[in-house]
Amino acid sequence: MKNFIFSFTILFGILFLGGLDKQYAYAQNSDTEKVYLAQADHVDAAHADVHGEGIDENGEENHHTAPIWLVIPFVALLLMIATGPLFYEHFWHHNYPKIAIGFALLVVFYYLFILGNVHAPVHALAEYIQFIALLASLYIASGGILIEIDKKATPLANLTLLVIGALISNLIGTTGASMLLIRPFIRLNKGNIQAYHIIFFIFMVSNIGGSLTPIGDPPLFLGFLKGIPFFWTLEHNWPAWVFALIVLAAAFYFIDKKFGRASDDTELEETTYSNKLSLIGVKNFGWLFIIICSVFLDPNVIDGVPAIVYDGQKFSYIREIIMLSVAFLSYRFADQRAIKGNEFNFEPIREVAFIFVGIFGTMMPALELVGTFAKSPEGAAMITHNTLYWGTGVLSGFLDNAPTYLNFLAAAMASKGASISNIEEVRQFAADGYHDSAFELMAIAIASVFFGAMTYIGNGPNFMVKSIAEQNGVKMPSFFGYIIRFSLPILLPILILVWLVFFAFV
Repeated sequence: MKNFIFSFTILFGILFLGGLDKQYAYAQNSDTEKVYLAQADHVDAAHADVHGEGIDENGEENHHTAPIWLVIPFVALLLMIATGPLFYEHFWHHNYPKIAIGFALLVVFYYLFILGNVHAPVHALAEYIQFIALLASLYIASGGILIEIDKKATPLANLTLLVIGALISNLIGTTGASMLLIRPFIRLNKGNIQAYHIIFFIFMVSNIGGSLTPIGDPPLFLGFLKGIPFFWTLEHNWPAWVFALIVLAAAFYFIDKKFGRASDDTELEETTYSNKLSLIGVKNFGWLFIIICSVFLDPNVIDGVPAIVYDGQKFSYIREIIMLSVAFLSYRFADQRAIKGNEFNFEPIREVAFIFVGIFGTMMPALELVGTFAKSPEGAAMITHNTLYWGTGVLSGFLDNAPTYLNFLAAAMASKGASISNIEEVRQFAADGYHDSAFELMAIAIASVFFGAMTYIGNGPNFMVKSIAEQNGVKMPSFFGYIIRFSLPILLPILILVWLVFFAFV
């Protein structure tokens, strides 16, 4: 297997070097199409000027757009994430940081030194720092809170915890709720915990639950920073949220009723329970509160917040400094009984940090190509709430859902002559200032959050929940096993029902 990896690396190196003496041009496009294509970039795909992405002062193309073959590292990384733990576990466990960083560097170096495109890597880096600062701080702060539930693990008790988790994910984010409740959920089902328990937790708490507020899930938070009003998601997303959770809850109750007692033994049956809930490390709720408050310290929303200005855009750093400082302090002063009771360690967040370095670094060409097509005349003509739902959804399952959300929002706005870089135009888009624009935004928002549960890499908390479950002895399905055994037969029909009820016939 090591020889295979080595051979693949050499093969990709040949492709990489071979691409150096090829120009990537749009010889068959019309002049109008070239203007559209020149406007594509990683996040703000509607932005271009004569000094920027794609056109120089003379109106000539700078060839800043990535060639199609540059998606190879991204596809290869996804395949290795899927097959590594299954077929070459020892090699993957010891080398995934090097593999992820290596693939990311190949793409980033191509952008910087071959395409001369600094804009896309800088945006990807900024998004990654925002992403990992939030996830790491919530993970570490919640690790210092020990929740003990002395109750019998009935289907109703399990379902109640899942529903509570779905509710509070809108207050402390899907990451915060996942890290706070996954260990109590596993302990509640001790001796009986099975893979489907964890998968439904990912469906309901780590993803779909956080659809009602910008705090709930990263794509909605990025939309808020772009100018979408805070309560817009609550106003527009709650019917689909309620519908999806009710169907998921019914499915879980049926499955847990049928299979949940299969591992019971006499000792567990004879155990007496006090039905009490105890908390250790309550002070860490204060640290969580600081983290949640800090997410609003964005210079694009609040004037006067210090920022790094690049390419006409403001990037926050105070917020990330606060989050990482809270992560350190919450761990340094945490109640050690909670740390030991949770068997807290840094491996889950370490795994997420390295894997998503690779994902953020390599997915730039994939997002760029999608955005380029969406803003071409042909692509713009195809943009409807239905295509936005399925396009955003499918890619959110296999790319990180936050940049996918922004890319499709930029495409939808560009198709109506609006720009995602203009806060007032974003607000008008959310307020249905363009024909059916609020409905299209609803399709993008719901799809990005709901479909984020389709794979382990669709949303950041998914990987952490999987890692914590495995550390607690739960045999989790592989990347493809997750999709084939759970996403396709359980989640996808629900997502189709959501589409049929809320979008298909409108």
